[in-house]
Amino acid sequence: MSQDPTSLEKALMPCAGAAYTALRIVSGLLFAFHGAQKVLGVLTEQQPPVLSQVWIGGVIELVAGVLIAVGFYTRLSAFLASGTMAVAYTQFHWKFQFDENVFPAVNGGEPALVYAFLFLYIACRGNGVASRG
Repeated sequence: MSQDPTSLEKALMPCAGAAYTALRIVSGLLFAFHGAQKVLGVLTEQQPPVLSQVWIGGVIELVAGVLIAVGFYTRLSAFLASGTMAVAYTQFHWKFQFDENVFPAVNGGEPALVYAFLFLYIACRGNGVASRG
C-alpha cells in the first residue's frame, strides 16, 4: 500500500541531497572545533594533558571532523567518530550508573549521544554531494 507524497514532501524531496550535505559539513566542522579546543586550546581555559585519553579523543574529533566536513574518507571517519562518541558517552557521562544518571539530560551526555548516532548515520549514508572522494 503506497501513499502519495504530500505537497510538503514534494517540495522538500528535491532539497534532500543539499540538506544532507549541509548536515554533514556543519556537524563535521562543529566536531572538529571540539577537537581543536582539546588539542590546540582554542577558546578554552583548560586543555587535557598531551597523549591523555581525552587529548587523543580530541585528535580524533579534529581530524575526523575535518574529513567528514570535506567528504573525504567520510564513511571511515564518521564510523570512527561515532565510536569515539559512544565511548565518551559511556565512560564520561553515563559511567554505568543505574540511578538518575542513566538519563542523558541528567548526565550531560546528550551532545555525545546525538553525535554518536548522527555519525553512525553518516557512516551508513556516505559522502552525498559536494564531497572530495
